[in-house]
Amino acid sequence: MRRPGTRAKSSLGAALVAAAGLLAPTVRAEEDPRASCAATLSGRRVVARLEAFSFVSPELDRLVRLGMAGRVEVEVTLFQRRSLWFDARVDGTRLTQVLAFTRAGYVLDGRPLPGGPGALELERVAWTLEERPEAGDRFVVQVEVRLQVVTAASLGRVASWLTQEKNAAGEERSGLTGTVLRSVAEDLSRAASARCEVTRPP
Repeated sequence: MRRPGTRAKSSLGAALVAAAGLLAPTVRAEEDPRASCAATLSGRRVVARLEAFSFVSPELDRLVRLGMAGRVEVEVTLFQRRSLWFDARVDGTRLTQVLAFTRAGYVLDGRPLPGGPGALELERVAWTLEERPEAGDRFVVQVEVRLQVVTAASLGRVASWLTQEKNAAGEERSGLTGTVLRSVAEDLSRAASARCEVTRPP
């Protein structure tokens, strides 16, 4: 005899498999994603300009064009070089920008990208040092960029749509379900890092 709820669980499992099949990438990008930065020091002010290249694979491009938004998460950290020891962290910041597709084309935080998503000019980051650095002080910027179009939460919603079922209030998904959702979401994200020396004007 089939236990109560077994059919519902089977339907949810089938929906998750279907969602994974619909959303999992089938085409790999020809070029790996990469990030770059250029940083300058003027007086006590450090300005970092950031870019991300080849982050939108063919599959992610398809999803964004279908209406899903991409979340670009950027973590930028300023370090001071130290001889014979680890670099000292001076400051850091996190940014989140939204990549979307409109009738006019791709936009990043509402700013049009005429050349498409191949090269993303990210938001600039600036810091003001507490003290004016000495002539021999050296600084470096570390950049981590991650693009994710589909999250585990959004995959969960897809599964719910496919099954036409709603979880009871307060009911938590099983650990296996969460693992599957996170795994698929990870497949639909791309990341890269970069490190650049802070230069001074001549």
